[in-house]
Amino acid sequence: MRLAIAASTIALIAAPAAGADAQIEQTVARHVSTIVPAAGAGGVAVALRLDGRALFFNYGWADRATKRPITSDTLFNLASLRKVFEATLLAQAVHNGELTLDEPVAKYVSELEQASDIGRVTLGQLATNTSGLLLPQDHPPWPDWGYTLSEFIRTLNDWKADKPLGTQHTYTHAGYILLQLGLERRYGLPIDQLIEQRILQPLAMTSTTLPRGDNSPRGRLTTEEKRRAVQGYTDDGTVLGEPGSQESYYHWPGTGQMYSSPRDMAVFLGANLGELPVEQSLREAMTLAQQGIVSIGPRNLQALAWEILFGEAPTIVEKYGGLQNASAYIGMMPRDKLGIVILGNRGNQYPNEVGRRIMLDLASARRR
Repeated sequence: MRLAIAASTIALIAAPAAGADAQIEQTVARHVSTIVPAAGAGGVAVALRLDGRALFFNYGWADRATKRPITSDTLFNLASLRKVFEATLLAQAVHNGELTLDEPVAKYVSELEQASDIGRVTLGQLATNTSGLLLPQDHPPWPDWGYTLSEFIRTLNDWKADKPLGTQHTYTHAGYILLQLGLERRYGLPIDQLIEQRILQPLAMTSTTLPRGDNSPRGRLTTEEKRRAVQGYTDDGTVLGEPGSQESYYHWPGTGQMYSSPRDMAVFLGANLGELPVEQSLREAMTLAQQGIVSIGPRNLQALAWEILFGEAPTIVEKYGGLQNASAYIGMMPRDKLGIVILGNRGNQYPNEVGRRIMLDLASARRR
């Protein structure tokens, strides 16, 4: 029943296509129907890179109450897709000789005690989730409390690793918050300015923003951006937060959510696939960030934020992001010059599975 209702929503909102594009749209719609909310509480936007082109498909509502449809210029919460931007910053710094992956983060975050376990954690370990750092905010059951900066530093200094550093793979949001601090201290700039100057401006990604969450002019989405932002919903369809809201367990500027449009993310995707003209150091950084560093399974490698799936099927480089009111995915098949971004405004929709199936089907169709 849910799939039938979702298919009706797709038929009503998706733009028609012709010829080969119609076949692509049918493939996308068939898989996306599994995560388009049947009751209309949310929707999904897809940006696809195929044969050097960007294609866009939009399903469902940005805001059910106002019947505002999702478009390719709607602003979505990127959730943990933000991490691939920070990893790209780190990779560019390494390429430029400004940082190394083996440097301890305590070299730049001076409040960290050199003799403590956290004092030995490296930038590379943070970026590959191999520091072993794990805080209550990193996993369910989700707590209802967080940290000021001073509380975060104190918690880190008290943290004790339960295994040798670099020997275990543990996905950690706290590790990327600390990596952010290290980048900010190294360059003396807030993380939003670093991302803007080094990635967004060179790629002309004018609809992508990381509000600082303070009282400065850069603290919140603008009025126009809020009008374009999605309303977020929990997995049961309950409204959660306001369009453009900044939710975080970390209570200091720059630790909230990043927002972008499907159109902007198609640019980021094309740049990472090597299909767009990009300044050399940024291109090299994107290539470096995608290189597998740590084995995390028989067919999985961890790169800098990105994860790599390999084996019988074509290699996929990907990143998933999810919050209680947002679901996001970016994936690439570099050999096939094929990539996809899926952005949703409902929690726990797992677009990573959908994205892989779409890419595999499209890659298979191209080889026939």
